[in-house]
Amino acid sequence: MAALNSQLEDLPLHLSESVERRAAGWAADGNSRRLWDGDERLWTSSGEANWLGWLGIAADCLQLRRLAEEVRGRYSHALLLGMGGSSLCPEVLRLCFGVQDGFPDFAILDSTDPGQIADCEAAIDLESTLFVSASKSGSTLETALLTQHFLDRLAEAVGPARAASQFVAITDPGSGLESKARKLGFGRVFHGLPSIGGRYSALSHFGMVPAAVMGLDVDRLLLGAQAMRAACGPGVSPEENPGVRLGLVLGAAALAGRDKLTFVTSPGVSWLGAWIEQLVAESTGKSGKGIVPVDGETLGEPSSYALDRIFVRVALDSDIDQAPCQTLGALAKLGHPVVRIGIRQLEDLGQEFFRWEVATAVAGAVLRINPFDQPDVESAKVAARALTSTYEAEGSLPAAEPFLEESGVRLFAAPGHARRLLGSSGSGGVASVLRAHMRSAGEGDYIALLAYLNRNADAEAALRRIRDAIRPAFGVATCLGFGPRFLHSTGQLHKGGADNGVFLQIGCDCGSDIPVSGRGLSFGVVEAAQALGDFSVLTGLGRRALRIHVAARQDDTLARLEEAFAEALQ
Repeated sequence: MAALNSQLEDLPLHLSESVERRAAGWAADGNSRRLWDGDERLWTSSGEANWLGWLGIAADCLQLRRLAEEVRGRYSHALLLGMGGSSLCPEVLRLCFGVQDGFPDFAILDSTDPGQIADCEAAIDLESTLFVSASKSGSTLETALLTQHFLDRLAEAVGPARAASQFVAITDPGSGLESKARKLGFGRVFHGLPSIGGRYSALSHFGMVPAAVMGLDVDRLLLGAQAMRAACGPGVSPEENPGVRLGLVLGAAALAGRDKLTFVTSPGVSWLGAWIEQLVAESTGKSGKGIVPVDGETLGEPSSYALDRIFVRVALDSDIDQAPCQTLGALAKLGHPVVRIGIRQLEDLGQEFFRWEVATAVAGAVLRINPFDQPDVESAKVAARALTSTYEAEGSLPAAEPFLEESGVRLFAAPGHARRLLGSSGSGGVASVLRAHMRSAGEGDYIALLAYLNRNADAEAALRRIRDAIRPAFGVATCLGFGPRFLHSTGQLHKGGADNGVFLQIGCDCGSDIPVSGRGLSFGVVEAAQALGDFSVLTGLGRRALRIHVAARQDDTLARLEEAFAEALQ
């Protein structure tokens, strides 16, 4: 059995005592056994027992080894078309491990942004690319549209039969995607397990089929996961159980007001935070409760943090950087809870997938919510579908009037919030309205940038600079997400969690658009409908949301945004 990754805690006395009380109660009530037995009374008795298949390791290693041998030396590229739980684990693996000798350069496309689709297509050789279409339900909008787009593009070059043979589907049995794959003659179909939700599917075929295509040692990844599974087993005491212990810490911290789960990752595993973010946010953000994952925020001075934080350091043992360690030590001395997780080597990432799945389920039990449903994700999907139907029927999306327009920058908000912003913004210009909106963030709140843009390096860098300026200016946690991908993860938290988010949705004019196969619309229209649907649900729930649309292409938009935020933060 593989050796375990380490886990250490440095908790303030009051939180440590709370965790110990909960651990004692967890042991007395036999809750670890109840978790493994599927006793849904541990949560809310609302069907949780139907979603515990992830407690097993649901991947067929023999089939995965055969797939790897079929792929080796045959394809120059591989492209996964999926969203949320179907895309984030593969993304972590690709970014952590890189490209393996003899195996395709693996990329992930989880966007409807036309620029991002075009950039992705330009980076691959269509005729030597293996496409992996991943959707648990088999009906995920983005996956369906992207799958048909690339099927059509490849069929133009090599014909329909060969095009279909270069596709692999990962989906639950009997889904629409499976039917399509069988009908068209996809090269392979891998089944998911119906009792595993998308965000808990890393160690199932949704994570391990891409790992095999990349040429990773799937057996080694799963061996590590099995070691963590044993350590988190039903007979292990809460004090010695890594997943249970972490979940009790996270849940107790959230109930004590420390609900901003802030990741401090080392370079070799920095991308793991995005996977944990979607797992925790979508699982806990509901019923007016939630843990807010803060991934990718630059570590600041210890004295600059409010009392709503818990810090988790996730680092490769070989990544030696004393600066974050010193800062975390100073944070602990100031009374901030700090958890340190050490990953022995990259092949032990499988351990972390299982640790965090258990921890999230346990935190859900502490918060008394169902960590396996996502009731508010569907609301944005419904709104987007209604808007795309309107476009197909009428040729345009519903028009909306900005409450402020200045130099091509248009601002939108719910009427009441717009009046408040104009009333408190002084000059009434864009920068002053931005300032007033961000000033609405008070103690315990967070500010989230929600960008419906091409998620390229320039956009990520510009928005990171804006984010880095916001946190010290307003003293609150910050989050950054790109749509529509965040709709399948943190979007649930934004809508179903506590009303402690201040949202800035960012969009711009579409450049060269791409038509959607077989539909009277384009990917640019789909992205716009998703953004509008997301915004309408946020405002309908009374969330503090401001939509910023810049009438310019993306490069100019980013420059204007940086100028506007720089002025707003003066």
